[in-house]
Amino acid sequence: MFSSVAHIGLTVSNLDDSVQFYQHVLGLEYVGEMRMDGDSTNKLFNHPNASARVAYLKTKDPHSPLVELIQFEDANIHRQQANLFQTSISELCLYSDNLDKEYQRLKEKGVEFLSEPQEFDSTQYGFGKSKAVYFKDPDGIILELIQAM
Repeated sequence: MFSSVAHIGLTVSNLDDSVQFYQHVLGLEYVGEMRMDGDSTNKLFNHPNASARVAYLKTKDPHSPLVELIQFEDANIHRQQANLFQTSISELCLYSDNLDKEYQRLKEKGVEFLSEPQEFDSTQYGFGKSKAVYFKDPDGIILELIQAM
């Protein structure tokens, strides 16, 4: 049995640019960075000569998992078009207390959104009402903002 989610990892093409976005645009707190290489790393990633820079960021919620950003240095990263309709992790979802304000702030910073914020009533399923919107990070990774209403 698992006790909790430790982190959510995202492979990025440029760690510095991604840390800048997640820290200064989204407002996550930078925890630190480390380097992964050597025999254990090669075996973990099942890739010869694996080498990666890894950064961790967190939200203000101490119970929320860390966001792990990984830039592999020894391999060409295949930048795939993010697609909600293919099997993979579909998005990283972040809570907002004021989604409309965050939407406007991020839009002013040039963040690409898939739509305007949408309202949902899922009370019949026991989940309540919410407002949500999808957007993309610098690599085109899909992110979501959600607000309980």
